[in-house]
Amino acid sequence: MTQPVISTAPNAVTERGRQEPKRYDAVLLASFGGPEGQDDVIPFLRNVTRGRGIPDERLEEVSHHYRAFGGISPINQQNRELKAAIEAELAQRGIELPVLWGNRNWDPYIAPVLQDAYDAGHRRILMLTTSIYSCYSSCRQYREDIGIALTETGLDGKLEVDKIRQYFDHPGVVQPFLEGTAAGLEEIRGKLTAAGEADPDSKIRVLFATHSIPTRDAEAAGRSEDEPREFAEGSAYAAQHLANAKAIMDAVAPNVAWDLVYQSRSGAPHIPWLEPDINDHLEEIAPEGVRGVVIVPLGFVSDHMEVAWDLDTEALETCKNLDIEATRVPTPGTHAAFVSGLVDLICERTVDNNIAERPHVTDLGPWYDVCRPNCCENFRGAKPVISEVGAGIGIGHDAYPAPEAAK
Repeated sequence: MTQPVISTAPNAVTERGRQEPKRYDAVLLASFGGPEGQDDVIPFLRNVTRGRGIPDERLEEVSHHYRAFGGISPINQQNRELKAAIEAELAQRGIELPVLWGNRNWDPYIAPVLQDAYDAGHRRILMLTTSIYSCYSSCRQYREDIGIALTETGLDGKLEVDKIRQYFDHPGVVQPFLEGTAAGLEEIRGKLTAAGEADPDSKIRVLFATHSIPTRDAEAAGRSEDEPREFAEGSAYAAQHLANAKAIMDAVAPNVAWDLVYQSRSGAPHIPWLEPDINDHLEEIAPEGVRGVVIVPLGFVSDHMEVAWDLDTEALETCKNLDIEATRVPTPGTHAAFVSGLVDLICERTVDNNIAERPHVTDLGPWYDVCRPNCCENFRGAKPVISEVGAGIGIGHDAYPAPEAAK
């Protein structure tokens, strides 16, 4: 196993969206959120599908994967552990920067977290999301959530909020997947060799899995009024995954076949989403002689329910039914390289403890700090948004309170 090539060279396109370092008061770890008990499942799904007119009866039909785990998504506990790990890494480096945590769809919600931050005396916050690729739901929707929260709470102009770049190809993200893919390949090689396969690599397929999105959203991913690049498969979302997967396989096993597959499709059946679905793809490659599969959850930094159910339950069951040996690679979680990389990303944006280099392992990175106008368009209509050229939300704050008032 070799290491991917890490570049710190500026990207001529995205460098225009680089933001000057600032002195921040706190970091906001923002994530999707998830239910923490059976009584939470339907209210949580109402939050996720708000505005789409989906009745509770239909939500109950799609709640089975949460119900099977006691109504508990692993994501909240994963984020508690990640928050603690980031705090520990900051403390180890002597960086005094509190870490807040807010969710889009479940407690702790972003709006009250911002209000509490302001009441505590914070005026300038740097948001770090757990969604690392470029598309509406992974980037713009988080920026909208902040814009809406600032507007509805009356904090716009009082609280400044910026966002860390989409960090899909940061070495801290790629390294855990690289290690996991190498270990997964060794595991499957061993099983196939024990079963009598003389050339196990020829019978193995590595499947890089990520969340499917509507093709319309995919085509808009990374697109803006000021983005000149053409992306593989016509989408920054797909291109970023493909570039990461290639970097990993070039370093780990350049002679082993691999594919990018999708999972967790939802919504109306007449609306096209990215394909192939992982289960459909497994059905297709089994007759080709594939006897071993390594599933890499490349689209996820922690064990969402989409990992626990769609991969660990459904996809592995499909493999079993097809008589395919399979293993699922861990998500980065609190891997030391991942946590260290997140703090490096924070330091890219801070005046104190600044890291001027912006490492990336693909030619697509490093991504923008401030997105281009209308990047990853919201087809349901414009909403207040931060961290975008021309946006007037979240760009300033009132005076810091006197020390006595902040206590």
